[in-house]
Amino acid sequence: MATPPRFDLQSHSTHSDGALPPAEVVERAAAAGVELLALSDHDSIAGVDEAIKASEQLPIRILPAVEITAIDSKHEDIHLLGYALNHHDPLLSERLSEARAERQQRGSRMADLLEADGWAVDRSLLHKVAESGSTVGRPHVAAAVSSVESNSGRLAKLGLTDDGKLIGSLLVPGGTGYVPREHPTVEEAIGWVHDADGLAVYAHPFFPPERYDEELIETVLRRYVAAGLDGVECFYTTHSESQTRFLYGLADELGLLTTGSADFHGPEHPNFREFRAFATYDLEPKLGRLGRA
Repeated sequence: MATPPRFDLQSHSTHSDGALPPAEVVERAAAAGVELLALSDHDSIAGVDEAIKASEQLPIRILPAVEITAIDSKHEDIHLLGYALNHHDPLLSERLSEARAERQQRGSRMADLLEADGWAVDRSLLHKVAESGSTVGRPHVAAAVSSVESNSGRLAKLGLTDDGKLIGSLLVPGGTGYVPREHPTVEEAIGWVHDADGLAVYAHPFFPPERYDEELIETVLRRYVAAGLDGVECFYTTHSESQTRFLYGLADELGLLTTGSADFHGPEHPNFREFRAFATYDLEPKLGRLGRA
């Protein structure tokens, strides 16, 4: 069996939808054998300094990062990773703050729609997330529904037995609680990363798997490259070997970096709870300056 990679270039803390504070994420990553870690909270760089400080006494290096949720004309929730950027850049901070404010408003509008559909919503949970400076996302909205006891019977009847299923039913296009995002576009997000001296990488192109196929991915990837994309998250915990090899070949043709991650969100997360839980299938990752920064 191949040795798992020693890098893990996507992880999340309590500054977005992760379960642990940045320092504990770093400690767990180091204990798992990660030598190069990116803390990439959604639309937030607030935890990067804490992560760097936690790494100083550990055999691990932190790559400043952020995961920006973007849109394009045909596809929503495109995730763009910004790596090795200046996380103290004031313009980047301002832009991310505006993105978080939009997400907070979106969460409130989703709650309105869910309540109109007869669901009880614990809005105090959403307020707590927003007041902490963290990014309000659909997982928080889902938790604000699933945590209310009066919803349990209806959730069970609909087969919405965990928050992932709740999101996939109620908080996606066509769902009763869905509200589309308005900005930034992928092109804008790439510009944000470049303006902060970072590298822009398309995150987990084949996740969720039911939404994307090879033809679609190739089309959008070529378009993003034309807008300045620097890399693609080729190696990912849910990518199959065929998907990985497809992305690797396309990245090689287009001159892109090829990164990877297990997308750690916390030790109790149903899908993303382990570090280094992704395969390279004997392909050589191309990290470029990310591996040297």
